[in-house]
Amino acid sequence: MSARVLVVGDVMTDIIVRPEGPLVIGSDRRAEIRHRPGGSGANQAVWLAAAGVEVLFAARVGTSDRAMYENYFRGRGVVPVLAGDDEMPSGVLVTLVDPGGERSFLTDRGANLHLSGADLAEELLDGVGLVLVSGYSFFAAGPRKAVQRLLAAARARGTAIAIDPASTGFLDEVGPGRFRDWVGPADWLFANESEAEMLGGHADLDAQLADLGGQFGHVVIKRGRFGAALGDRAGVTLSLPAPLVKAVDSTGAGDAFAAGFIAALMDGESHETCLKKGIEGGVAAVQFVGGQPQ
Repeated sequence: MSARVLVVGDVMTDIIVRPEGPLVIGSDRRAEIRHRPGGSGANQAVWLAAAGVEVLFAARVGTSDRAMYENYFRGRGVVPVLAGDDEMPSGVLVTLVDPGGERSFLTDRGANLHLSGADLAEELLDGVGLVLVSGYSFFAAGPRKAVQRLLAAARARGTAIAIDPASTGFLDEVGPGRFRDWVGPADWLFANESEAEMLGGHADLDAQLADLGGQFGHVVIKRGRFGAALGDRAGVTLSLPAPLVKAVDSTGAGDAFAAGFIAALMDGESHETCLKKGIEGGVAAVQFVGGQPQ
């Protein structure tokens, strides 16, 4: 299998706001405010490059930000294939962290909502062994149509396809059955426990894997501090624990997991080694603030 991976997903600027106390409606509250690059697709691409994978990242950003983002991704070892949008700014995610550590999110996907077929030319698949698509790309009509066309071309070429569902909130909004119809058959699914339960329609892990395995050749379920499981239509085939570490920030942990797993897969490693590498990536990601490797 070619070691090159094509990632399709969102580019976001993450703005993290940590107020010193409860918000005061109509007045001020001191806060720590930081911003850093983010977006599920962007995170996956950067983690893959950090793992030594040759990775292309296709996305859409505001035209005024395009050169900046291209330089950023090249500096992180990613080959950017970014379209510029003259109408919409780049996406922004605001995270509000209360004093107890609970997080709330405000999302403006911006230019990501205009991803089009012209941004995802079939030639992007040349020399690619696997296409990794963020589920966010299916939740708006334009990007969904563009991604579906790219995936049809990938299937025709025999290129492996991996899907990350990305958001239980959006899955609940559109319905898991509709989402699965939009995605179609794929070789890999990387889901967390909540996503797997929603998509598979079962609370039992073995039943989730058996159900999802009918559509996806291999299903990986990320279980947080409990590690991860791998299976197919026969149910669970492999389950590994995660080491106990102090979690500082879970942002991007699932992206780091997928990247670690896929990097090992591209190297021809066994599924057990891939699962171990995925867990190692996720564990590393939760030990610092931010969704991309430091």
